[in-house]
Amino acid sequence: MMTPEQFTATQKAQFEAFFDLAAKSMDHMEKLIDLNMQAAKTTLQENAEHTLALLSVKDLQELSALQSGWMQPMAEKALSYSRHAYEIASGAQAELAKTAESQISETHKKFMELAETAAKNAPAGSETAVAMMKSAMNAASNAYDSVQKVTKQAAEAVEANMNAVTSTAMKAAQSTARNSGNSAAKRAAA
Repeated sequence: MMTPEQFTATQKAQFEAFFDLAAKSMDHMEKLIDLNMQAAKTTLQENAEHTLALLSVKDLQELSALQSGWMQPMAEKALSYSRHAYEIASGAQAELAKTAESQISETHKKFMELAETAAKNAPAGSETAVAMMKSAMNAASNAYDSVQKVTKQAAEAVEANMNAVTSTAMKAAQSTARNSGNSAAKRAAA
């Protein structure tokens, strides 16, 4: 059995882990808020500049060139924002997984120590029950490890897909901007 001191120490460790995780979560939330504020400020400033430029347009060719020149940077910025938001979210997820893994490992260790203590103090003939309890805990630990591996592989696949989509979208935005610029130049020459 657990002594009151061991129980108190365990509870204290659990609360410390919880508050540490809460602080880390707040740090990630703060990063996301900062990203959103910066994006909002930049978007407002750029929209103001673009609106003023639109108001000074004198013909359709100038309007077409202005619009096509504005689209590519907007697409690139949207992709950049998405990439930064994804990095913040994946960093938060990684820290959460690391903390959970640490807590589960520590809990498993303490449970196994408790099982050893119980086995030493158990009445004769209860060895089978203790062995079954240890076996069940080891099976649960192995299952958790398998889930962790699958989760890591899934996260890596999502990151690889995100990078591929971002790269493809950037190329498409650049191609569209080039084509729009060429079309505007042809119309201006005509």
